[in-house]
Amino acid sequence: MTGRQKLIGSICTLLGASLLAFVLGVIAPGDPALEVLSMNGLNEPTEAEIAAKREELGLNLPIWKQYMHWLGMVLQGDLGVSYITQQSVSAELIQRLPITLSLACGALAFAIGFGIPGGIILAMFHNRWIDYAGRAWITIWTAFPSFLNAILFIIAFSEVLHWLPTSGYGTWQHFIMPSIVLGLGTSAVLMRLTRAAVLDILPQQYIVTARAKGIHMFILMLRHVLLNAFIPLITVIGNYFGGILGGAVIAEVIFSLPGIGRFAVEGIFRRDYPVMQGYVLFMACVYVLFNTVVDILYGLIHPQLRRSEVLK
Repeated sequence: MTGRQKLIGSICTLLGASLLAFVLGVIAPGDPALEVLSMNGLNEPTEAEIAAKREELGLNLPIWKQYMHWLGMVLQGDLGVSYITQQSVSAELIQRLPITLSLACGALAFAIGFGIPGGIILAMFHNRWIDYAGRAWITIWTAFPSFLNAILFIIAFSEVLHWLPTSGYGTWQHFIMPSIVLGLGTSAVLMRLTRAAVLDILPQQYIVTARAKGIHMFILMLRHVLLNAFIPLITVIGNYFGGILGGAVIAEVIFSLPGIGRFAVEGIFRRDYPVMQGYVLFMACVYVLFNTVVDILYGLIHPQLRRSEVLK
């Protein structure tokens, strides 16, 4: 795919995400005007008060006009104002983004640091008890839902051992359990993919020749096997990082971390439609951004791909 095609695809993705985000706000049950009035203390507003609030929020306009108005604001970097906090949704998301990014980066670091070396070890001990035990572990942790992992970790490391705090974000210790819980599933997937990639490379003729010449297995792994095995994993890691950011909502809610995921959940429960719409569009932008970064990294590590793109 050429650079122009990727750009067009990214624009189409963002436009589709903007339409989806807007439609979610429109089809969601309830009346935003009623929700705002109730938050302001008017539990039984009159029809006139409801109509005035709907006009103030622009809800009395045709749907297509509402969308065009909202899209115009989005293109200016304005995701609207939260019905509940009366603050800019963009500012609210940016304020909470460092917490979510810290959580996601910690989860990705755990997944890479545990999954890739684990996959290499399983491949080196192919069809031995370590390989069988590792594949059983992969199956178990891939099947376990994140919220169940979180509960088990809280019971084990907070309630029983008293090693880690259960909630909050005051220190780096608060991010250990959420990061591990969030990264467990990804680490299992990376371990499985790394094992498969290494097993595909080890029988190659140049690896067999190098081993016959007496090159140490550790050096062989670093110089040849690991680099070639890592190339197909780059795309997977980039895609899963977007998934980790989206899945952070579970960890943020369970461990009481005030990130953008928890902010979105609060907006959903309160029918704060600008927050819901802003979150969906924001995550779409992050997904497109990281896919672009992955494409660039893949081209840097795999020069043949760059040359083929130039020839096109």
